[in-house]
Amino acid sequence: MEIASVTSPRMRLDHLEKEGSKEPHREIFELELSHGVTDHDHRFHSMNALEILRETVRILRYNSAGFMIIAALLICPVSAVFMSNLLVDQSIVKRLTVRLLLVAKSSGLPLRPFIKQSCQRFAETVVSSAMCFPLFITLSLLSKAAVVYCVDCTYSRKSADVLKFFVIIGKFWRRLVSTYIWMCMVIVGCVTTFFVFLIAACSALSVLGFTPDLVVYAVIVMGLVFSVVFANAIIVCNIGIVICVLEEVSGPQALLRAGVLIKGQTQVGLLIFLGSTIGMAFVEGLFEHRVKTLSYGDGSSRIWEGPLLVIMYSFVVLIDSMMSTVFYFSCRTYTMEASAGECQSMFDTITASAETLGVQ
Repeated sequence: MEIASVTSPRMRLDHLEKEGSKEPHREIFELELSHGVTDHDHRFHSMNALEILRETVRILRYNSAGFMIIAALLICPVSAVFMSNLLVDQSIVKRLTVRLLLVAKSSGLPLRPFIKQSCQRFAETVVSSAMCFPLFITLSLLSKAAVVYCVDCTYSRKSADVLKFFVIIGKFWRRLVSTYIWMCMVIVGCVTTFFVFLIAACSALSVLGFTPDLVVYAVIVMGLVFSVVFANAIIVCNIGIVICVLEEVSGPQALLRAGVLIKGQTQVGLLIFLGSTIGMAFVEGLFEHRVKTLSYGDGSSRIWEGPLLVIMYSFVVLIDSMMSTVFYFSCRTYTMEASAGECQSMFDTITASAETLGVQ
């Protein structure tokens, strides 16, 4: 797959529209993807989170049919199974919840209501993720690759070809699966490390005689710190998948490359992750209370609310994948700009030194 030679994905449709361009949006978009980036007046630059969201919406408008097909065929089935807990055995969830509560109690953590709810929610997430893993490593992974391919075709000013995509996927599918497995290992490692430190900290505080309230506060602080670390790990993993598709790198090398690439842009990645997480959590909460739990009426509204919320969740997942791809191009641009700045600084230093020697 040819990587777009555009140094940054930023396009200025609004500027062209203000100048009174009468051409269709598709032609304007293609004009903005011009490869003539040597002119400093039209030099692109890296984007913040809001600009990445706007860019994602423009790309979605440009190739809405292709992205909607990806969402309908690849993302919606996984979202429906995952949100409905269709493959989850509730008896396994209950046993895992009880064991988590026993571990929490033995470590000195008071069993407050929110701790019980957290243990139950975590148990449901673990069991659901394990049961849906075959879907994640096939349809979900294929949807991520398809989104990356479509965005890359947009920046390369090429039409997305389904047959060409499957030919390309067939060549590097093993590399993609390998990167995804390493991504899962990183996530499991982060969660396991957090629980080990959490249990050790709670046990130490209990032995030292701290009150249960102070133990709970310590747990909350550790949870906030873990959230930031976990968010960074997810960002690296998402960019690693994009790198695996667009570059000749896979596995741990792709994740390391992603970690290096997002340096200086971590705040942007965290904002993207926060927005996507809030959107997914909001839709999941609606599905939990209006579809799974019958809290009003006779339940007839489930017939249309269930599919609607699945479509909404799938759309959020699609936007998240698109934003990760645009964020990758933005990080590349930021790296190029930083390198150019360092070279210019070195050139200025050398010039100044030469002038000083000449004066002497």
